[in-house]
Amino acid sequence: MNRLSRLFSEKKRDVLNIYFTAGYPALDSTVPIIRNLAEAGADLIEVGMPYSDPMADGETIQQSSMVALQNGMTLKLLFEQLTEARRHTQIPLVMMGYYNQVMQYGAERFVGAAAAAGVDGLILPDLPSFEYQRDFRQLADAAGLEVSFLITPHTTDERIREIAGSSSGFLYVVSSSSITGGSSQISDRQRAYFDRIAALDLPNPKLIGFGISDAETFRTACEYFNGAIIGSAFIRALKDQEERVEAATREFVRGILEPSLAAKR
Repeated sequence: MNRLSRLFSEKKRDVLNIYFTAGYPALDSTVPIIRNLAEAGADLIEVGMPYSDPMADGETIQQSSMVALQNGMTLKLLFEQLTEARRHTQIPLVMMGYYNQVMQYGAERFVGAAAAAGVDGLILPDLPSFEYQRDFRQLADAAGLEVSFLITPHTTDERIREIAGSSSGFLYVVSSSSITGGSSQISDRQRAYFDRIAALDLPNPKLIGFGISDAETFRTACEYFNGAIIGSAFIRALKDQEERVEAATREFVRGILEPSLAAKR
């Protein structure tokens, strides 16, 4: 069974997915970040592929992408780093990036390299579901890669069902109509949106992303779905931490999980 599928079959609630940009804050940060996220208690790791025009991402992740590219990060190097990371942990790994990167690398070559490196899933926000079904799904399925799609508050119920049908991994529930790194509080309007999604009774595992930044918002998100994704807040915690990236990673995860565990006692 794919590691991502196994995770959601074994853990139904409180799934912590941490996003980081590969090659940030330093070119060689990728492997120690993955190792320490796994050892500190993260359930799933979303590895960002640095890109010059990350249209779904806010300023924090955009800047981390630019730093990573300036550091010399490439997809070829990233696959090498993921191969090394897989020697140390079996935590599910999902690559997040843009379909243009996949096409430039070569779609068949990309999925082959991802599978060989131990990647479990992909998130490609600019890949339309019809194009996925026509051109990419067969490649991903053959490589054993799960693909997750995003829904937003403006996505109609009919479209949500269609997207859910295309998602072989988890359904990425974007918390608001914004880019990443937005508000760190969950509003009544967002809660109503989460209730609307829950009422659709979709079979997919669901993780809430965008604006989840601390123990409180993580705990609130977990009240609705399987868990949540934290990205920009972790990137900010890594800034200027090249010399102590392992400690900074562990401190961040503890800051999310320990208050959440204490609240349940």
